[in-house]
Amino acid sequence: MKTYLFKEKYGDLINDLIKDFEEQTNSKYIIGPDALRLLELLCEKMKFTPGMRVLDMGCGIGITSIILAKEYGVNVFANDLWFSASDNYKRFVKAGVSDLVVPIQADARSLPYASDFFDAVISIDAYHYFGTDECYFSSHYARLAKQGGQYGIVCPALTREFTEGLPDGLASLWEPEMYAWHSASWWRNMWQKTNLVEVTNAEEIPNGKALWRETADFELHNADTENFLTLMLMTAVKK
Repeated sequence: MKTYLFKEKYGDLINDLIKDFEEQTNSKYIIGPDALRLLELLCEKMKFTPGMRVLDMGCGIGITSIILAKEYGVNVFANDLWFSASDNYKRFVKAGVSDLVVPIQADARSLPYASDFFDAVISIDAYHYFGTDECYFSSHYARLAKQGGQYGIVCPALTREFTEGLPDGLASLWEPEMYAWHSASWWRNMWQKTNLVEVTNAEEIPNGKALWRETADFELHNADTENFLTLMLMTAVKK
């Protein structure tokens, strides 16, 4: 079984930050697939060096941004639409990375960044919320990284596309936003056909279904008897 080093190194810190969030908001932190593990899997396919500018799109409460800063010494722009930049800044101060992480609250279609600004652009468990539009990547996302810059995403995914409607077992549990889940080959084609990037990896995460089920969507996975559900990882380099 794979050992996840980020979980071992930063698990206590992240648990403390989640506890603070729950106490301050009087609400339960919604956990999807384990962000620390997904980030580590993506980082294994990318290269980060101190001083790089990295955009973390859909950072949530900033967990992935904190780890990127601590682990690699990169300058992170922590962008999320739903979570307050001021609240995230407090977490970055507590985590000791406020000199490296800039909190931003902005919509994916109104990003306040210069073109060719970033060395790398990543998104953990968020890109599918805004990136399935055929024109989104070419119109918005591709401009963000400089030539030779890296892109990386990890998303909930399908092992294969639905060609005959939803499987019977999943139909009663399916929510409209789940139609944003697609196969790794579907995502590869979405980016590659723009001719703006060279896709370097587009693959299902090994044991992705089991990894996802450890922390979220248990009932949905139990109903997935035909094994459609998984996680996917994709990386690319800007031409």
